[in-house]
Amino acid sequence: MTQQNMFCFQCEQTAGCTGCTGAAGVCGKRAEDARAQDAITGALIGLARTVQAGAEPSAATDELMMDAMFTCVTNVSFSSEGDEAMARRVREENARIAAAAGIGACADFDMDAVWNADEDMRSLKSLVLFGLRGMAAYAHHAHVLGYDDPAVTGFFYEGLAALATDPSVDDAVALALKVGEVNLACMALLDRANTESLGTPAPADVTMKVEAGPFIIVTGHDLRDLKLLLEQTEGRGVNVYTHGEMLPAHAYPELRKYAHLKGNFGTAWQNQRAEFDGVPAPILFTTNCLMPPRASYADRVFTAGVVNFPDAPHIGDDKDFSSVIEKAIELGGYAEDREFAGINGGTSMTTGFGHATVLGLADTVVDAVKSGDVRHLFLVGGCDGARAGRNYYTDFVKQTPSDTVVLTLACGKFRFNDLDLGSIGGIPRLLDVGQCNDAYGAVKIALALAEAFDCGVNDLPLTLVLSWYEQKAVCILLTLLHLGIKGIYLGPTLPAFVSPNVLNVLVDAFDLRPISGDAKADMAQMLG
Repeated sequence: MTQQNMFCFQCEQTAGCTGCTGAAGVCGKRAEDARAQDAITGALIGLARTVQAGAEPSAATDELMMDAMFTCVTNVSFSSEGDEAMARRVREENARIAAAAGIGACADFDMDAVWNADEDMRSLKSLVLFGLRGMAAYAHHAHVLGYDDPAVTGFFYEGLAALATDPSVDDAVALALKVGEVNLACMALLDRANTESLGTPAPADVTMKVEAGPFIIVTGHDLRDLKLLLEQTEGRGVNVYTHGEMLPAHAYPELRKYAHLKGNFGTAWQNQRAEFDGVPAPILFTTNCLMPPRASYADRVFTAGVVNFPDAPHIGDDKDFSSVIEKAIELGGYAEDREFAGINGGTSMTTGFGHATVLGLADTVVDAVKSGDVRHLFLVGGCDGARAGRNYYTDFVKQTPSDTVVLTLACGKFRFNDLDLGSIGGIPRLLDVGQCNDAYGAVKIALALAEAFDCGVNDLPLTLVLSWYEQKAVCILLTLLHLGIKGIYLGPTLPAFVSPNVLNVLVDAFDLRPISGDAKADMAQMLG
């Protein structure tokens, strides 16, 4: 594949469901950006091999490693210059820790050795690599709040170094499942970081109305950035609105206490170019889900953390958001209140049904299931995206019987979270667990219900219907497989990087099922 301009097949929308190979990817990432991110990965593998050879990574090494991997997640960085600088930093750190240990630094790994490998080994190594990238995003979010787990951090080096070896198929499958095992610990760490720093999420009704006057839109996933922005905007006459995966921020006590955190603007990430078109406010991108902005709002895009886009002002580690605030005041916002709606016409959404809240209702849920008031539970969640066929998830939720409950999380919920599904015995039929970062909460709910019913998770009246887009969804899937959860429905397409033979292994071992595209038919099968 070295003759192609680029090779990238890590996200769901990859060209032709096979791979982006031209001058730019479907996401807008240019060939030079893709090559620069391959260079980052090759440098990271070299660093990991140096650590495996006996060099001791410092806290700064660990942070760089997580940030560099996060940079390579889909829709994070569109700057080859920034990516090349990141690769240089990784090489310099490799040389530094090698010298400190009195050993030679291992060379960068050539990623063509993965992309040109046997189809099945390429598939398995990609599963490991993309899972590691997703887990690095979760570890990064915990780290910026001051939470780290040496077992998680240490595994990054082990997993990356393994990409330079020639494992057997069985060993590669085992490594992929270990990514899922370690990611469970990583998600638990992030859950603790969020709740101990920001309080336990509680249910919240969130409006989509935007009030008159200056405002800022915050997108991405970084709750710490949002908190710091709220602190700096307090008393400035500037309101703050969440977007996309930041919606669950309204559930955290330490964020919702700010009166100028007003509501949610827009829907999921793939609609941002239309929703942000000409908006009279700055948009702060805190993590992934950045799309190349249109000219109508490019002058008001700000980035932070690992996000990088050419010409967009970047907020540094000092987290001084004064330039964003000044831009909001300059633009002035809307002259009068504006009403917005979700894709189904609803004007408000609920969030905040994290595991603490749902488990507080566990006895009620168990009683409702035993009495027959609740026949089945569905977890309909994951990443949204632009590919045709994702209306399946809207159709699915609309058709769920009135005696069923829908748990949801991540941005896929914007396909249906403005619907009013009613309630069953005081239990809302639609329960938003939170961000994709909150997937641990969904796992805890499933495990707790299994314990309450004295059965295995696979014996519960529960079906997982997942949509995937990028690498965080990959590591969550690996975690679910590590837990032995079977019968997961996945869509809208299966990952291009999973070869037919590897897919057969997953289907045989875990009964992994592609969605059919016919929500009614799939639901009939699930309800049996």
